[in-house]
Amino acid sequence: ALLACYLVTGMLLLLVAFLLYRFNLSEQMVTIGIVSTYAISTCAGGFIAGKIKRERKLLWGLVMGAIYFLLLLMISIGVYREVSQQGNNLLTTVLICLGGGMLGGMLS
Repeated sequence: ALLACYLVTGMLLLLVAFLLYRFNLSEQMVTIGIVSTYAISTCAGGFIAGKIKRERKLLWGLVMGAIYFLLLLMISIGVYREVSQQGNNLLTTVLICLGGGMLGGMLS
């Protein structure tokens, strides 16, 4: 399920990059694309985790969102040697990842 999250993330980020190149999107539009990518990716992972586990789907979706966020955070720290987001943005990202995973779990 986590692999599916990151495959969806890769495809959506490629789409955002293409749209940025083709239509010269504003920074706000790119931010919306990235936030949407987090939500859609964790929702897909939560959906798959819920289908696999078949019980406590909401919990498994939440766990999937948490794992997705933690791996994203570790990659960010590994690349930038620091947390590149400010506190408010980091909290927003956590909530989006957890909420997307829970939604996917509920829908499964």
